[in-house]
Amino acid sequence: MENRYDLIVIGGGPGGYPAAIRAAKAGKRVAVAEMAELGGTCLNRGCIPTKTLLHTAEVYREAGSMGEAGLLADGLRVDMAALLARKEAVVRTLREGIASQFKAHKIDLFPCMAQAAGEGRVLLADGRELFSDHILVAAGSEPAALPVPGLDGSLAGAEDSTSLLDRPALYDHLVIVGGGVIGMEFASLYTSLGRPVTVLEAADRILPGLDREISQNLRMILKKRGADLRTGAALSRVEAGPAGGLRCFWQEKGKEESLSCDGLLVAVGRRGLAEGAFTPRCRERLTFRKGYVQVDGDFRTGIPGVWAVGDAAGGIQLAHMATAQGYHVLRAMFGEETGPDKDLAVVPSCVYTDPEIASVGLSADEAKAAGIPVQTRKYLMSANGRSVLTGQERGFVKLVAEEGSGRLLGAQLMCARATDIIGEAALAVSRGLTLRDIAETIHPHPTFCEGFGEAAEAG
Repeated sequence: MENRYDLIVIGGGPGGYPAAIRAAKAGKRVAVAEMAELGGTCLNRGCIPTKTLLHTAEVYREAGSMGEAGLLADGLRVDMAALLARKEAVVRTLREGIASQFKAHKIDLFPCMAQAAGEGRVLLADGRELFSDHILVAAGSEPAALPVPGLDGSLAGAEDSTSLLDRPALYDHLVIVGGGVIGMEFASLYTSLGRPVTVLEAADRILPGLDREISQNLRMILKKRGADLRTGAALSRVEAGPAGGLRCFWQEKGKEESLSCDGLLVAVGRRGLAEGAFTPRCRERLTFRKGYVQVDGDFRTGIPGVWAVGDAAGGIQLAHMATAQGYHVLRAMFGEETGPDKDLAVVPSCVYTDPEIASVGLSADEAKAAGIPVQTRKYLMSANGRSVLTGQERGFVKLVAEEGSGRLLGAQLMCARATDIIGEAALAVSRGLTLRDIAETIHPHPTFCEGFGEAAEAG
């Protein structure tokens, strides 16, 4: 039957396309429906384009401060047209790579909207039907709206992260609403390129979900570069400025504050798109919250044969988590023939500011709250040879281990290449390695990853 498949995937982002490729490699007949671009938000409007811009910003800032090292960069400037073209080229190259894998593994791609229409059935927007006993919904998410007067789309200069990535010029003064990961990455981007930003974060600190020391250090670094970080600040309204631009109003410490700017970024989280991946009749059988569909521990929805992963299912909204969940579902569908599972309990998190931030497992505060006695080891990267010779700013590696056994429970890093080093920490946490195991491992010199080994030995 031409329209019957072993697996149908709704969504071509990181929750969907890797699972499709892995299933096809295992000999399954696979179809993928994606109404936009392969790669989803992460590749096309999120992770990859943002990090491409951040890479240029980091090099720009570093080049401008290398006089002591004998590098003079007089007249250094950013060509935004060239930078945006580079961003598009990077995205296109990676997207074409996915398409070539689809072709090599004979995956049928349907470039249109699709909806799970019940057990074993998927309805395409053009009226065609596909059939499979195994349907994977990986519909992703979109930036969440903020219910504040003035943010209805009528004011020029009010952006979300997607639209801000495509601006042909930087704003002279950007206000960022939200001090989470996305907000801090854009704050790092703008300040590295010499533009002031004001951050409004409703919580009592930036990056409220991460280690407190990381938040404090990043605050000091960004402030030094020209960022005004307002915590305990809740945006109340936005108006057109009297001389153009925008006027932002917020409540802080019981008083109303305001300032003028020419750009406003709203970065207050995301909303799932799972509802649109099911027909109205199917939606009646399911439970949704903020656009996310409720699933069980193995990501099954309330409809037999239909699973949901990634942002569509809520939970930890990271591309690598979505991919890992997709692989987990394949094992539930087809067994071990589709390859290894992932440890879903150990999920590294990365923030691509300058310096980079990464964490995995428990922080000391989280361990304490859970009643787990721990010991903490910390190494300051100011003593690391590679950090010194490359002119890095303040940074550290902090390890949290179980008291007595020394088993690593978590790690928090703020330093150059933290997002690469965290993979070593994730492996150690996942496999139950101890501080002694890490300390007994030779780390090459001079490298940033030496800091991880040094932290394990720190008293």
